[in-house]
Amino acid sequence: VAPQQEGIVKEEPVPEIQTRRAWQFDWALNKLDSSVRKTGRIPKSLLLKVFNEIYKTGCPGSNQTLLLLRSCGALLPEVLSPERTELAHMIWDKMKEQGAVYDTSHYNALLKVYLQNEHKFSPTEFLAKMEEANVQPNRVTYQRLIAAYCNEGDIEGASKILGFMKTKDLPVTEAVFSSLVIGHARSGDMKSAENILSVMRTAGVEPGPDTYLSLLNVYAEKGDIDSIKKTLEEIEKTEGYLMDRILMQVIFSLAKAGYPQYIEDIKQHIRFERQLIPDAMNLCLTLITHGFEDISFNILKSFSSVSRENVDQGSFFLQHCVNRDMPVYKLKQFCTELKEAKMHSAPLTFILRCALEANKSALAINVMKMMKEEGLPLRPHYSWPLLVAFQKENNLKGTFEVLRVMHELGVELDPETYTDYVFKNFADSGTARAQLKENGCLFETVALSVAEIRYEAVHGRLKNVLSLLTSASTPPIDMRQFKNSLIWGFKSSNDVHLWSKITELLYKDERYCLTPPGPTEAVGYFLYQLIDSMSDSEVQAKEERLRQYFHQLKEMNIVIPTTFYSGIRRLLDSLQVPELMKDARLLSHKKSLSTDNIPESAKSDVSALEEKLEKRKAENQPITDVLKQLIHALCEEENMQKALEVKAKYEPDMVVGGYAALINLCCRHDNVEEAMNLKEKVFPKNSPVALDSGKYIALVEVLAKHGRLEDAINILTEMKEKDVPISDRTVASFFRILNAAATRGEVETVNRLHETIVNLGLAETPVLHSPLITVHLEKDDMPAALEALINCYKKYGKILQLHNIYCRLIEKGDADLLEKVSEFISREYGDMMALYDLFFALLQTGKYKEARKVIETPGLRAHPGRLQWFAKRCISNNQMEALEQLVELTQNLFECDRDEMYYYLLQLCENNGDWEKAEAVWTKIQEENVVPREKTLTLLADILEKNGQVVPFEIPSITENEINLFILKARDEDTGSLSESNVEERKIRMLCKNNAKEAYGIFLKMQGKSEFRYRSYDILIRALLMQNCFEEAIEVKRIAETHIKGFTLNSAASSLLIISQVRRDYLKDAMAVLKGMLDSGLLPTRPAVNLLTQTLAEKGDLKSLQALKNVLEDITESIGLSSSLIANAIALAHTKNNDLDAAVEYLEPLLISGAQNPDQAVKNISYLLRKVSEEGLEPALEKFGVMAERLASQFGIYRPVTDLFLQYVSADRVDDARSLLQ
Repeated sequence: VAPQQEGIVKEEPVPEIQTRRAWQFDWALNKLDSSVRKTGRIPKSLLLKVFNEIYKTGCPGSNQTLLLLRSCGALLPEVLSPERTELAHMIWDKMKEQGAVYDTSHYNALLKVYLQNEHKFSPTEFLAKMEEANVQPNRVTYQRLIAAYCNEGDIEGASKILGFMKTKDLPVTEAVFSSLVIGHARSGDMKSAENILSVMRTAGVEPGPDTYLSLLNVYAEKGDIDSIKKTLEEIEKTEGYLMDRILMQVIFSLAKAGYPQYIEDIKQHIRFERQLIPDAMNLCLTLITHGFEDISFNILKSFSSVSRENVDQGSFFLQHCVNRDMPVYKLKQFCTELKEAKMHSAPLTFILRCALEANKSALAINVMKMMKEEGLPLRPHYSWPLLVAFQKENNLKGTFEVLRVMHELGVELDPETYTDYVFKNFADSGTARAQLKENGCLFETVALSVAEIRYEAVHGRLKNVLSLLTSASTPPIDMRQFKNSLIWGFKSSNDVHLWSKITELLYKDERYCLTPPGPTEAVGYFLYQLIDSMSDSEVQAKEERLRQYFHQLKEMNIVIPTTFYSGIRRLLDSLQVPELMKDARLLSHKKSLSTDNIPESAKSDVSALEEKLEKRKAENQPITDVLKQLIHALCEEENMQKALEVKAKYEPDMVVGGYAALINLCCRHDNVEEAMNLKEKVFPKNSPVALDSGKYIALVEVLAKHGRLEDAINILTEMKEKDVPISDRTVASFFRILNAAATRGEVETVNRLHETIVNLGLAETPVLHSPLITVHLEKDDMPAALEALINCYKKYGKILQLHNIYCRLIEKGDADLLEKVSEFISREYGDMMALYDLFFALLQTGKYKEARKVIETPGLRAHPGRLQWFAKRCISNNQMEALEQLVELTQNLFECDRDEMYYYLLQLCENNGDWEKAEAVWTKIQEENVVPREKTLTLLADILEKNGQVVPFEIPSITENEINLFILKARDEDTGSLSESNVEERKIRMLCKNNAKEAYGIFLKMQGKSEFRYRSYDILIRALLMQNCFEEAIEVKRIAETHIKGFTLNSAASSLLIISQVRRDYLKDAMAVLKGMLDSGLLPTRPAVNLLTQTLAEKGDLKSLQALKNVLEDITESIGLSSSLIANAIALAHTKNNDLDAAVEYLEPLLISGAQNPDQAVKNISYLLRKVSEEGLEPALEKFGVMAERLASQFGIYRPVTDLFLQYVSADRVDDARSLLQ
């Protein structure tokens, strides 16, 4: 048993540590959980990496420790059980040293690990250790202790705990019964083991997969294949299907028990399909780990028929065999069979890679020899991992042996092998050469000579370089092979004479210019790249030496082509060394050169208004305004009769606004005749005067309601003809009208109104198509509903009302239509989506057994978006049972985020105030061995605390810690309790996580009552900005600046503010915030700067971009900003301003100087090309394309043309891309 955890009350860590801990947990959970959900396992190396990262930082959280412990069991199939348990104990002890506090969930996780690893321990001692540590066991603890007794065949011990559970009224679950099956069997009482299933049914517990697995496993342990077959037949009859994962565990049990001869009988029941591969891989790994590699290989070969074209199978198998030190002959056997079965294209090469990665040098050499025998190609880089390992050990003997072996195998090593992995063992290449010769591994090759020149040049030993180049024994070598190293050597040396001599040699010795066009071009390109690689400070420092260099080259009659001189001249000009430009002219064929041409509305009292109207009428004064006010007042009172009487009495004085209000009033009162009369009288179709969209919508709605379809369509047509503005509210009204008609079952009305709206282009939104299906559902005409669904998809590309159709078909039991709709969804969206739709409908209609069969379809993976959709639907409709079933049935779903599923359940528990259900969820979380995230624990703690219950775990909450610190401070000041304002402030900060608007409401109520803390302002502003409450955030900022002198937002909040301002087109404000940040010493985030820059570019705002460039110069690297961002943005701004020449003139010099110069790294134009391509700016794309090609052909700068090629490929412009290659 792991050492006990004493009941020491630990001091709460400070908020910064708590924040760091939360970040670390998310990081660790993402790493490990991703591995589990993708492959069903965790590599030991990943587990140790996560452990070391957590251990190094100190103060481990409860969740982190739980996560690590949980990972030490069956999730490590590549590690033997004793080693896994030892790993768990190590983590327990080390985390305890770092201050981890253990609760019941940790002990339960340790128990689970013991059970999975078949670790023998004393349950009574384990309980005693928990009692000493003041940790109370729960139902999960007792269940697992029963399992521990049963695994040893100790029914008496299990019965004691079972009796104890009954005295505490703890439910006996399937897990307990499954353990009892094993217990009775291992005690030698198979009859009692078999009777457990009957006892379960009598107790109202239906046997599930775990129970059947327990029974099958005990049969396997005894080699009772007949009973296994009989049980499998019974399962198929009762359940209708078998889960392949159960069968695979039975195979493992048979292998362990020594009955491999029966495995084929079990394999016949398994569907070896592609979807089963992840589970089968884990079985194979487990079998290899336990020494059953032949059985594992037999399982692997069962998948040969489902292999994909050009995809190797069995790599995981071979890698684990290497890691388990399988003999070479065995590895060769497996490779041969995999190759013959066409399951792996290059198994020996893969094994070599595994051996090299595992630093198994002897195995690697043996494998290379086998590859040689089979005529497989051997590459120089195969030796690199071996040479690196020997170099770290200072093992020269091992290095020499590798060189000899590679030579014997006929592998000619390349220059990189010598420079990077051999010469580094010696002082210089000369010493290396002598030592290699002495030990019989000096093999004279061109690669060795290239390596010697490179190595000496990079280390600045130009004298040695010259000696090597002049040596008659040096073979012909194209200078391009050592050009970059030579440039580095020139830059690190001040000996101009050596520069000149080496350049002259390269120019005149034919050995170093082996390819066209010749030495003039080759040396010209070398000189251009030399200057291009130097920063402005380097050029200025070496200006005099460069001048001497140019003069000496002139004396040696070395000249270069005009194109390269032009490039050098442009570089020197940009580097601000004009005098040096004159000297560079000496290298050109021409005496003088022309400049290079590379381009650059209140309510009034009705009675008073009536009196005022009559008085004015009697006095012969204008009554128009008063009449309009009276009409509006009567409309507000909904007095249609009176309003129409007033209209009739004073009609000559009526104005347009009064008629519009009357039309709306008549529509609200279903007086369709009067509404239309008024409309035709004042707003006829041929009149240029139009009603507003709200009045037109009211007319369409009342006309449709009263069956005047043609008139409704005419109104819609008039809206289009008069260009009536269509807002989101108008679109929502269209949907309301269509949906109301659908609810009334008026098929023709729905179809024709919908057709008119869409054809006229009044609105285009998927929600408008939904009533086309709803109308048939209301009429219970399922074939028509399905036909409407398919038509919607064909016309508009949208699948609507699918869930409702599925549910209605299931309730009606219409198998034919169900099959039809499933086939349609499968065809259009794939089998997985169809299975999910069917699964959700079965859950919705209470068909849980059928739902289980669907979700356990082999190969079905978790789809987070679909699962979230149904869970949110259950929460909003308060469907607890359906949600519980969703969580339960997805337990074994591959890649399912179990913490997220339980979080949905807790959300509904919180909505209902059901703490008992929440407590049951906590138990289930532990039973399933799920490591909950911080948000899950916080939500559960909130539910329990609100209902006066004890929280049985450490609450990972920053806000709680701050409250604790406040209480301690208050006690120091003899304060008895927290003030109401502090409670409200804490509430605001907690609400900021999910509901910033509610937090803002509480904040406003607090104004004038108490002071708000600095950090709380910052948290609230940041939360409001993140939740798209911009105006509210600005108001809080204004209040903060009023109440706290010198208040400023931190970097994260300021960056969020910039993003919010840019999205609202407040670009000047965003620029002001950015400048304020930098003036205050704060750094903005990269996304904020990127968004601001790109938006300014889209606006063509060159002035602001230049200002932005100036303020960002010193922080580009600090915030990880792309050095090409501003350049791309300025060029795009020129493009937006229709000034393509200016864009090219701006970009081209930057690209030339940035080709190799790290200090001026404007290297790519991918963003610019993507934007002009996406926006269809073809002239711009063509212009930039010409520039890119020119840079490639004249200056050897290939990055821009590569960006252009990739953009053509991305845009599916294959011909354009191909033309670039040609």
